[in-house]
Amino acid sequence: MWYEMKVDAKDAIIECLENGYDDYYCDLHNEVFNTNYYVTGTAEAKTILGENVFDAVGRIYSYENDNFGEIYTDLSEPMKVVNMLYYIIGEEVMYDNDEFREIINEHWDECADKETNMKLIKALKNSEIF
Repeated sequence: MWYEMKVDAKDAIIECLENGYDDYYCDLHNEVFNTNYYVTGTAEAKTILGENVFDAVGRIYSYENDNFGEIYTDLSEPMKVVNMLYYIIGEEVMYDNDEFREIINEHWDECADKETNMKLIKALKNSEIF
């Protein structure tokens, strides 16, 4: 489920790094998944959610409750649901990859550099999406 969104998230991270990301690595997830929208239309969001809308709402509810202690996303708005789900999936793509997680944790409070970006790109390109 959500395979296409995972592929898009992986591609977005790679694109950001290939385009010369030079801010702190601790801000990479925010830069990729919190500065632009994954979808901008309600119809597109409804299509993406399809029959999995309740799974998406459940994931968002659990994520926000676990991380923030309350729910911030307006779960009645399909576009907001899809964009928050993309944010969550982006985090999973980054941190479920052991090699990527190890590299980014090692450089967490450092500004990005070309060499480290290339290592992160390689780690992502060599990983499979499930």
